[in-house]
Amino acid sequence: MSPGTGAALRLLAASVDAKAVAEIGTGCGVSGIHLLHGMRPDGVLTTVDQEPEHQQSARQAFREAGFAGNRARFIPGPALDVLPRLADSGYDLVFCDGDRQEYQDYLAESLRLLRPGGLVAFEGVFASGRTVDSGPQPTEVLRLRELVRTVRESQELVSSLLPVGDGLLCAVKR
Repeated sequence: MSPGTGAALRLLAASVDAKAVAEIGTGCGVSGIHLLHGMRPDGVLTTVDQEPEHQQSARQAFREAGFAGNRARFIPGPALDVLPRLADSGYDLVFCDGDRQEYQDYLAESLRLLRPGGLVAFEGVFASGRTVDSGPQPTEVLRLRELVRTVRESQELVSSLLPVGDGLLCAVKR
């Protein structure tokens, strides 16, 4: 994750006064640290990843960054198996950095999870510039284009594509 993307995540979490954030794709914890820095001091990050090693690394990174253990909830498993178990309208922000082929499905789940005024963000939508390249593209890029179009055309969302890192697609739920 680029420093610009991290700063944007921190800002977005602060702008919605986030107390409850869901993160799809824990990774090594870099995005989670940025989100936690932007969240309210009593906020909890729920992070989902199917790789237990990623969550273990993130847990250690959060601890080293000075966050108390009760600030993050780690749920192992595939996102599309875990997300349906999370509370409807229970989240202020959903950050998606998992399988880009599943981003459309993450969007549907995010809309259910978010409170009105909540925000969803998708990392990597530029796909290293391939989403704007007119040549033939792999399925992942076609799915990202479809996601951008769906978000842009939705009457339920107010969106913007931020040119930080590899592209951060953000949308606020009306």
